[in-house]
Amino acid sequence: MSIQPKETNQICQTNSAGELTHLLTLEGMPKEQILHILDTAQQFVSLTDPAREVKKVPLLRGKSVFNLFFENSTRTRTTFEIAAKRLSADVINLDISTSSTTKGESLIDTIDNLIAMQADIFVVRHSVSRAPIGIANHVPSYVHVINAGDGSHQHPTQGLLDMFTMRHFKKDFTKLKVAIVGDIVHSRVAKSNIYALTALGCTDIRVIGPESLLPNDLDLLGVKVFYSMEEGLRGVDVVMTLRIQKERMVAGKVPEGAAFFTQFGLTPERLALAKPDAIVMHPGPMNRGVEIDSAVADGAQSVILKQVTFGIAVRMAVMSIVVGN
Repeated sequence: MSIQPKETNQICQTNSAGELTHLLTLEGMPKEQILHILDTAQQFVSLTDPAREVKKVPLLRGKSVFNLFFENSTRTRTTFEIAAKRLSADVINLDISTSSTTKGESLIDTIDNLIAMQADIFVVRHSVSRAPIGIANHVPSYVHVINAGDGSHQHPTQGLLDMFTMRHFKKDFTKLKVAIVGDIVHSRVAKSNIYALTALGCTDIRVIGPESLLPNDLDLLGVKVFYSMEEGLRGVDVVMTLRIQKERMVAGKVPEGAAFFTQFGLTPERLALAKPDAIVMHPGPMNRGVEIDSAVADGAQSVILKQVTFGIAVRMAVMSIVVGN
């Protein structure tokens, strides 16, 4: 499945007026643009209330949203589908395993055929880093692309919903101490969160993990590196744990299972080193007993399920913004 777009490496997600037309990355996104998305999402939160009888608004009525997930997904794919339907869009979930890509059709040929079927928005998850950027550079101006995770590059809507969650519980980013634990080097979520936190004024961003799972250029972003949970978690407001992404690494390079949990698992005892009102986050899927103890994942400080719910509102905001509504 080849990717053959023009100008693959050029990222352009705004029009000449500076308005967001695609969402491809949080790297370099201005604070004002991030806050605009978060504020718009706040307006949609009421639509996630289970007690609300009517959960739809007509902002994307008549629009077609194509979910193109070349990697497995539960939370991202489902919340994008729910978000699009809440906006009254028509949603098409392309079954990649039964599509013509299995017959050798290129990604761009697939995209061109879907544009001919009147696609308005592509939500793309792909194992190849920057694949959504290539698609965005290829499509006509009336078609919009949202990156739902590309390789080890970026996961911008996850970063945004994480910012929404932190703001909901902690308010002021400039006063936050945030620790991200685990497989940082392969994590598109960690990268998106670091860029967004930096843009929003957070000056104490910490990463914790074994040396083999930490990038060597974090100092350029002002991120503090710790190889010990006991040192890195002390006094933080937010703890985010990450899954070890075995599918993106060579086996045997890092401690696994119980060995990883012994060194870097988030336990109640380690969480006690953070502030008493610290919140616990995880982008999912969780591996209990590896990166996080069930007592923490299900505990009073966990906001993991709130992240999922807020993801609906944030993805509604992104889709409505990129189409100009």
